[in-house]
Amino acid sequence: MEVMEKKRWAAGFMALILAFVTVVSVLIPGLTARAAGTTLIVHYGGRADNSYDGWNLWIWEEGWEGLRVDFTDEDDFGKVAVYQTNHKPANIGFIVRLNEWEDKDIGEDRFVTMDGEIVEIWVTSGEAEFATEVPADAVPYDIAALEEARLNVYNEDGATKLNVHYYNFDQKYSADTVEAYAWAGSDVGGSYPLSETDDFGAFFKIGLQPKDGVSTAGVRVIQDGNVDTALDYEIDLAKASGDTIDVYIVEGNPVLWYTIEEVIYDPVIAEAYFSESTSKEIHASVSRAPQSGGDLAAQIKVTDKDGTEYAVASADSEDGRAILLTMEEELELSKTYDITMEGYEGTTVSMNKIIGSSYFDDAFTYDGNDLGATYTKEKTGFKVWAPTASEVTLNLYEQGDGDNLTETIPMTMGEKGVWSCEKQGDLNGVYYTYSIKIGTRTNEAVDLYARTTGVNGNRGMVVDLSATNPEGFENDTRPAFTNPTDAVIYELHVRDLSSDESSGITNTGKFLGLTETGTTNADGLATGLDHIKDLGVTHVQILPSYDYATVDETKLDTPQFNWGYDPKNYNVPEGSYSTDPYHGEVRINEMKQMVQALHQNGIRVNMDVVYNHTFNIEGSNFQKTVPDYYYRKVGESYSNASGCGNETASDHAMMRKYIVDSVVYWATEYHIDGFRFDLMAVHDIETMNAVRAALDEIDPSIMVYGEGWTGGDCAISSSQQALKANMAKIDRVGAFSDDIRDGIKGSVFDAQDKGFISGKSGMEESIKFGIVGATAHPQVLTYKNDKGTKSWAAQPGQSINYISCHDNLTFWDKLAISNAEDSEETRIRMNKLGSAIILTSQGVPFFQAGEEMLRSKPSATVEGGFDENSYTSPDSTNGIKWSDKANVMDTYEYYKGLIAFRKAHGALRMAVTADIQSSLVFMSGLDANVVGYTIENNANGDTAEKITVIFNGNADAVDVPLPAGTWDICVNDKTAGTTSVGTAEGTVSVAGISAMVLVQGDDTIVKAEMKADNKNDTSVSVESAENTGNTENAQKSSGNTPLIAGGILVVLAAVVAGILVKKRKK
Repeated sequence: MEVMEKKRWAAGFMALILAFVTVVSVLIPGLTARAAGTTLIVHYGGRADNSYDGWNLWIWEEGWEGLRVDFTDEDDFGKVAVYQTNHKPANIGFIVRLNEWEDKDIGEDRFVTMDGEIVEIWVTSGEAEFATEVPADAVPYDIAALEEARLNVYNEDGATKLNVHYYNFDQKYSADTVEAYAWAGSDVGGSYPLSETDDFGAFFKIGLQPKDGVSTAGVRVIQDGNVDTALDYEIDLAKASGDTIDVYIVEGNPVLWYTIEEVIYDPVIAEAYFSESTSKEIHASVSRAPQSGGDLAAQIKVTDKDGTEYAVASADSEDGRAILLTMEEELELSKTYDITMEGYEGTTVSMNKIIGSSYFDDAFTYDGNDLGATYTKEKTGFKVWAPTASEVTLNLYEQGDGDNLTETIPMTMGEKGVWSCEKQGDLNGVYYTYSIKIGTRTNEAVDLYARTTGVNGNRGMVVDLSATNPEGFENDTRPAFTNPTDAVIYELHVRDLSSDESSGITNTGKFLGLTETGTTNADGLATGLDHIKDLGVTHVQILPSYDYATVDETKLDTPQFNWGYDPKNYNVPEGSYSTDPYHGEVRINEMKQMVQALHQNGIRVNMDVVYNHTFNIEGSNFQKTVPDYYYRKVGESYSNASGCGNETASDHAMMRKYIVDSVVYWATEYHIDGFRFDLMAVHDIETMNAVRAALDEIDPSIMVYGEGWTGGDCAISSSQQALKANMAKIDRVGAFSDDIRDGIKGSVFDAQDKGFISGKSGMEESIKFGIVGATAHPQVLTYKNDKGTKSWAAQPGQSINYISCHDNLTFWDKLAISNAEDSEETRIRMNKLGSAIILTSQGVPFFQAGEEMLRSKPSATVEGGFDENSYTSPDSTNGIKWSDKANVMDTYEYYKGLIAFRKAHGALRMAVTADIQSSLVFMSGLDANVVGYTIENNANGDTAEKITVIFNGNADAVDVPLPAGTWDICVNDKTAGTTSVGTAEGTVSVAGISAMVLVQGDDTIVKAEMKADNKNDTSVSVESAENTGNTENAQKSSGNTPLIAGGILVVLAAVVAGILVKKRKK
């Protein structure tokens, strides 16, 4: 596995969780140094095997990429690693791991509070807690030795000798007033004292040892201890002569020179930018306060590129260096303005402070549908929205990686900040990027609208999309589907389906794995696509399948796994899921093949999309294209509602457009049938309504739903967020119901917590709330449910009902922990009961792939443990164990039967809240931990006149009075389906920890044959249902022996197949 960003969120439970780092360093003795920011020293010891070979740290801090930090020293406690950063993080996260994620010391992430410049901890193997005070018989680490070694690097053979020359206007230099700080590439660097003075000014000798491939270094000069005003300069190491490079800096000037002849000694206007609220105000800073008096406004000119001058009304400054200009009138943002001052070098007025403001959006929102590369065989047009850029160049490459640039083409800025150019000829298969100059910095970025890329997504590729279509794809149609409540969603990771060798699938971990039919395990039982089809689900929801950042596509022979919640290129399929990540057309074709195959088998495809954050900020193409526009900030800090270091700004017009354009592209080009929005509440309501409206133009049956919570505090108000509580404001967009999830099995944040099915009392109202799909119902007392949640779904199709998904423990693992004292047979009954609740409730049922086979995720690090956060865990944890299928056929057939029953009965799939209110009547007077209800009047066109559903959460059987008449039993504790397994009348006995579903007045039900021994799986009481408090008056049985028709229909598919059905092995 490569650089990793963990997906953290879980229902608003988490506080802000730290993401990852770029400006950091692996400290090797004699190589690196003390940081100006923060140092973390980690001691690691206590391994039972006393073997530390291959063990290292994975470290991250908020807003920056994670990285490997090796243990480079040792002491009596164990191994020692030193991590340093230029930043001042409040916390640093770490994982002790073996090599590249082969194992972890413990499963949980840990966080160190950085309450000092140097923080030292002692980590004992296998223990979650770590010491922050020096343990007995341990000693603090001697970091001074590293500092001394770093300062001597300048004199070592092979070191890069960086000579920094610094000039200030007062020409006063001493070790007490000036110091330099320097780094190589992404290394943290360190401070360097004044070496001497020369004719230019201060002179610093800095020794660096850049890692292979590092081509830049950085330096800043700190004067009078004022770190905040020090400018960072990027140094091109290719300009070195031999191993030496000289650079020249003038106080306050943002330009760095490589020869003394180039130096401009005059003061400059170092920066100028528009006010955050109006273009009538310009803030400017000068490298030196004006030395002459007079009217400051009269010395300053503001002109556009045509030379037109704009009147300055006033210019005010408190310290002479920071100046506030007030213009006579507001300036049009569509023009570029320069500011000059007598005796000073001028500069261009920047828009960096107004980016994302309403008046910025008013000036630059582009509504065209031609951003990106528009291909024809004759020519390709390129357009990129970059309104803050001063120059944009198109770069063309032969390949998706490597040194093979063939041509650069200047682009021209047009309306609304869109830059464009054309290239004649057939460019199909040509790779490209944009070089975007903003201020003094030029970023090379992948086109945000790139349709495909080369390996690892580092260059876009021009592609003839029509040539990527599989045979017959133009005739591909979506399987029939009308209402969201008709869906049964099956959540699947592409790799999980086929990674276990028992899958019998040839294309392991690939899109094509989902196209293979006829695959079986060693017992001859169906796996993969055939299994999914046989199960009967309507939709497969694929975990992130766009191009994400955390699997190295050049090392696919190396074990790597990631869920994919680390977005890099949103409109490009993930290369590691293709058979050839180096050629961009392959991933498109193979993902289309996957969709086509699923459609041909009657299954729709929903896509898990993660527009709420990017893998990082610094390296993201959003940030490289229009810095800070696509992210929300609070003051100068990036907001982190995702819990992954940043949150995107869907409320900004062009981010909203990007999201809408993206889902439309996937729906039209790939025929995607639905979208699951990760952390949907990070997005604003207006954006989600815009998504819904745009997809309606394509096909109103396309599903849209998401997580109605965030992973941290959001920068926009809760009234604007697409929260679960705001679903009534969002048209036909659904949200996951954590209410029914936790009501059924207990909290996902407390492994020991139980729910209705597992023995927790008082959960009846939580279950009733889930049964009606979180809609308002006169018999549901929301103030009594476990969460106290009010009805939040305007219509039942907005409630996505589930017990488990990729996050947290699997359903089976949760039961193994919360009910460890119960037998496996009892836990299987709990699993069946939970599935029955989900698949008979109003709303949209959803479950994790493998749940129907009691899926477990065994920990790769803790013997007998389970992995509740398997985002980077190996295939041995995440892969579906198809070899277990024969052992769990009873549960599999139960799920399959429930799905078939749901699909056969529209009463379970009502689309309108009013219909639920008028047709679904809860029983009253039932025992504790029992919930029952009847749906009447052929609801929603059902073939059954009435359906009664009963859930018994008690360990023992309960007697439940039935409404009048004879009822066919289709679901009980042993079997589920559309066939009657017996009949009941009067009072029915419902087995402990089980569900029962009965129908009445349905001529389509296949009746069970009478058994000679008159046995029935279900006991039926002679007791009358009259006067029991039932919601429907029942007829008396007149003292007659109850009618017992039918018998045991337990002909399992496993028996038909002639295989032995065994209990699941522990």
